[in-house]
Amino acid sequence: MSSERGKHHVSDEGSDDFHQPQPPSRYESQKRRDWNTFGQYLRNQRPPVPLTQCNCSHILDFLRYLDQFGKTKVHLQGCMFYGQPEPPAPCTCPLRQAWGSLDALIGRLRAAYEENGGSPETNPFASGAIRVYLREVRDSQAKARGIPYKKKKKKIPNPSKGNEESSSSTVHFS
Repeated sequence: MSSERGKHHVSDEGSDDFHQPQPPSRYESQKRRDWNTFGQYLRNQRPPVPLTQCNCSHILDFLRYLDQFGKTKVHLQGCMFYGQPEPPAPCTCPLRQAWGSLDALIGRLRAAYEENGGSPETNPFASGAIRVYLREVRDSQAKARGIPYKKKKKKIPNPSKGNEESSSSTVHFS
C-alpha cells in the first residue's frame, strides 16, 4: 500500500489537490499580454479612454502606433526598390508591422474582449473598419514587396459529384 502513496487516482475524492495548474498555452499568454498592452495604451491616452468607450477608431490608432515597433521593411511608392521582393541594397523606407502580425493581434484581441465580458455584438475588434484597414495593409505591403496577393477561390460544391461521367471530364484552360 505504501507504493500507492503520492499516486494520483482519478476516482479519488479530493484528487484535484494533486493537480498542478497547467501553464497557459503560448496563445493564451500572448492574448493576455496583448490585452494588457491595449488596456495600457487606452489608459495612456489624454484623456484616458475607458474600455467601455473604446471604439474602432481607438483600435486603428493603436495599430498605427504599433507600426513604429515593426520589423518589416515596407517600400514607399517613390523608392527605387518599390515592388521588388528582394532589393539589392538598403534603403530608408520605414519598418512597419507585418500584415500577418496585425491580423493575428486583432484575432487575439477580439477573443480577449469577449472573454473579458464584452458582447460579440458590440465587439469593436470585429468592426468592418478594422477588416478594411487590415485588407488595405495587406494589399499595400504585397504591392510594396512585389508579391501579388491572390485571394483563395472558394470551392464550389459539385452537385453531380459521384456521377462517373461528370467526374471523369476535365476542363483545361489555355
